[in-house]
Amino acid sequence: MDLLYFIILVSSLVFVHELGHFVVAKTFGVKVLTFSLGFGPKVVRFRGKETEYCIGLFPLGGFVKMLEERKDEPVLPEDAKRTFDSQPIWKRTLIVSAGPVMNLAFPVLLYFVAFLADREFLPPTVGIVLPDHPADGKLQPGDRIMAINGTPISTYAEFNRTVRHSPGKELQLRVFRDLGYVTVSVTPEEVEETHELGIRERIGRVGVLPGSPAATVGISSASSPAWRAGLRTFDMIIQVADMPVKRLIDLERVFENNRGETVPVAFLRPKPVVRALDGLCDMAVFEHGVSALTPDPNPGDLLARTGFESSDLYAAVVPEGSAEDQAHLRAGDKIIEVDGHQVLTWHSMQERLLAAPDKPHEMTWLHEDRRMSGTIQMRRVDWVDEYGAPHSRFVLRTMNWLPFAVEPLVPNPHPMRWAFRNALEETRDVMRFISIGLVRLVQGKMSLSALSGPLTIYEVAGQEGEKGTSHFLWVMALVSINLGLLNLLPIPVLDGGHLLFFLSEGVLRRPLPLRVREVASIVGMTFLFVLIGIAFKNDVERRWDVILSQIKELFG
Repeated sequence: MDLLYFIILVSSLVFVHELGHFVVAKTFGVKVLTFSLGFGPKVVRFRGKETEYCIGLFPLGGFVKMLEERKDEPVLPEDAKRTFDSQPIWKRTLIVSAGPVMNLAFPVLLYFVAFLADREFLPPTVGIVLPDHPADGKLQPGDRIMAINGTPISTYAEFNRTVRHSPGKELQLRVFRDLGYVTVSVTPEEVEETHELGIRERIGRVGVLPGSPAATVGISSASSPAWRAGLRTFDMIIQVADMPVKRLIDLERVFENNRGETVPVAFLRPKPVVRALDGLCDMAVFEHGVSALTPDPNPGDLLARTGFESSDLYAAVVPEGSAEDQAHLRAGDKIIEVDGHQVLTWHSMQERLLAAPDKPHEMTWLHEDRRMSGTIQMRRVDWVDEYGAPHSRFVLRTMNWLPFAVEPLVPNPHPMRWAFRNALEETRDVMRFISIGLVRLVQGKMSLSALSGPLTIYEVAGQEGEKGTSHFLWVMALVSINLGLLNLLPIPVLDGGHLLFFLSEGVLRRPLPLRVREVASIVGMTFLFVLIGIAFKNDVERRWDVILSQIKELFG
């Protein structure tokens, strides 16, 4: 099956490439003698009016043979003006460049089809508002964004896209809140994202996260009504009296008008499973429970009246041996300060730590009503990516647990426009990424070990093909862009080499001597064979253990 996917991928891209040469040559009246998909013995062949169309036994390539002025191939007088050589430079340039251009344009269609699968998205509902960001104090959890600058939106994807593309630009948001509409002005802050190969991108961010946190509670005080009722941190409240509860904001509304009335509270409590699946993973299961809770009758927020708050800032997993563990932070503790500054969300705590990731930080938390402090150091992780570039990042090994309520998805209001716009942007981004990779390779900033050959394409084509059509189209688009850009490199025997010859001809007002072109072609072919050899070597080295095991199985 992998072989079939590989043949489909390669044959399709070769066909698209050669079709570009063929169509433009025909458009300019150049006589095309052969259009071949594949090499070797011809499996299928038929003749049109003047062109022979055929499919070779080996699908790893193809060619378009045009009529040219050669000594060994006489040209009839009526075809003298239909040879490739007789065309002006600009026509020859377009004919040669049409192949790579088709490979660069084809992914737009592939991505378009792939993005058409995006039929449903999260609604444009604010789940979490991060402190010290533009949306802080302007948007609230539960807000539903209905329009941006007068343009209606119905999905969070539309909101996020507009924000990312609007750093430093004021946005007017029409928001549905508390059964009414309000207008909110917010200006996304400009932040810099760093991607692979050191690519930097400036985007906008307002500091909100989609979705709504589930009613998973944290309880820090043993004197609170919730603790006295037997409820504990990480309990997920599912019902209060006869009112179902799904989100934390639902829990706040249930107790909003309660003035000390005792109510039954149903909850799910996660219980760890010791050596789950024979120790293969960590697992917890929910146990159902019911408790009677009597909130404080005095006015106040949910925390003051019940002891309930979001579980966001509570440590759920503290790995043994981590810096946090050695500082005596324990699961269930609530983190309240970092370096003397109060933290309001887990996200903002991480931001403060990452502002100086290589330095020790003083962390303060609540442990069984006691305030404790300790010095922690984020863990540094170093690795080399598939392109041979070194990377490092800092991680906080302790994790929190803040599950989100399941929300009904909303349909994509403009699937065609969404697919086309994203297809153009994805093609542009991949072209940019590959181009920068080629530059890094020439500069020596990226290792030659990053090169991959046909074995990698074969393997990836099979893997992604088995996942489904959309995955296979993404791989095909990526390989197509690679093929298009590589063919534009100014290396003789490639399309880019021919374009280089045409440029020299335009500057010198005459073609380069035949001997010069022949020597350049030999040098170019040698260079390509060296690159192919390196890529093949890398492929084999990456799969050497697998190859050895297969050989052992074959020969017993």
